[in-house]
Amino acid sequence: MNRSLIFAALLCAAAGGVQAADLARAQAIVAGKCHLCHGLEGESSNAIYPRLAGQNPEYIAKQLADFKSGRRKGTMNEMAADLTPDEMVALGQYFASKPPQTHRVSDPDLAAVGKYIYYNGNKWSGVADCASCHGQEAAGTDKLPRLAGQHMRYLVTQLQDFNTRERTNDNAVMHSIASKLTELEIEAVARYLSAK
Repeated sequence: MNRSLIFAALLCAAAGGVQAADLARAQAIVAGKCHLCHGLEGESSNAIYPRLAGQNPEYIAKQLADFKSGRRKGTMNEMAADLTPDEMVALGQYFASKPPQTHRVSDPDLAAVGKYIYYNGNKWSGVADCASCHGQEAAGTDKLPRLAGQHMRYLVTQLQDFNTRERTNDNAVMHSIASKLTELEIEAVARYLSAK
């Protein structure tokens, strides 16, 4: 084996070791504090906390950075205060690697209204469809959250906070949508997404 191939193999092994160390650090952080609200596998036991399993890793890292900087306000400000950028990325990768779950549909008729709004919006009130940004499968992007399988109560709270501008980051577009949604539409969309 020539020297350049040996060097390349060593670099790959070192990179894999760094990634493993980052994920090990993420596991330690999750076990130390994240699990209290979000569970060890990103499946929070309380509907007021978001499910993180299967969430987009870049989105998690960005939200942690926003909490740390104060751009987003909430309980997480204190939790994110001592995280490094590398730890935020590692936490994003850790939770993204966990399989997401869904809820069962408890009110199929209301969920059907939510499905309609998710894919079609409401042309009479000017509400844009959710799928145009969050995707046909509600999987989001690196900049937008996965909504599929999220706790219904958490989704309702976030939409209400976007409406009142209590959600202090990522508010420009979402305020214009949430401010036009009725309470029934918010409940319907949240119910549909939680079972998706």
